[in-house]
Amino acid sequence: MDNRFATALVIACVLCLISTIYMAASIGTDFWYEYHSPSPAENASELGKSIWDEFISEEADEKTYTDALFRCNGTVGLWRRCITMPKNSHWYSPPGRFSAKKTDMVRSCISFSLSDQFAEKYMEPGNHNSGSDLNRTYLWRFQFLLPFVSLGLMCFGVLIGLCACVCRSLYPAIAIGVLHFIAGLCTLGSVSCYVAGIELLHQKLPPPDDVQGEFGWSFCLACVSAPLQFMAAALFIWAARTNRKEFTLLKAYRVA
Repeated sequence: MDNRFATALVIACVLCLISTIYMAASIGTDFWYEYHSPSPAENASELGKSIWDEFISEEADEKTYTDALFRCNGTVGLWRRCITMPKNSHWYSPPGRFSAKKTDMVRSCISFSLSDQFAEKYMEPGNHNSGSDLNRTYLWRFQFLLPFVSLGLMCFGVLIGLCACVCRSLYPAIAIGVLHFIAGLCTLGSVSCYVAGIELLHQKLPPPDDVQGEFGWSFCLACVSAPLQFMAAALFIWAARTNRKEFTLLKAYRVA
């Protein structure tokens, strides 16, 4: 094998490994979107035990837990939603005790169930009589499913690569490149669906004026993973096609 092809394959494998790690970390963490409230401790102490009971309730609708995210420095991932609550039992502690000490605050999380992931979204969040919002419903479902499809395709590409190493053949690299290209499209689609879903949600449930929202580092990892997948795909396909072309020319030259 020419040194050019070997170098391209090594770089592609490194990019593949990094993008897989980034994607797995992005899926498994809860910081796709973050809300920052100026006084989460005061908000939590004012609302008392009810905010946590409503937040963890299986019957909690989108409006209920989104309001809690606004007021309590909430973060949202693909699997879980989290809020910042006082460490002590706030429903019997004096309100004045909740200062802005970080040591008195703890993140409390609740997972989305599969029924939550595939539940309908409504034109007015929390109002089941307002009719289904198909755009937000399918954006939410795609943003949940596409990252797993992307990660699965990359893992399948790794298996093909191992088989290619055993067979000492460069031809499967084209298939690996195609799989990584499709995985990149899935990652890009997931990121786009998430951004669109957040924007549509904020149009219907705008955050309070004193609450700031921003995309978190989990979202950034997914954004970085997509171009790495595309670069790895390009290197795999280039190395395989160029090597095959040169091999064909060399074979023709020997026959002649």
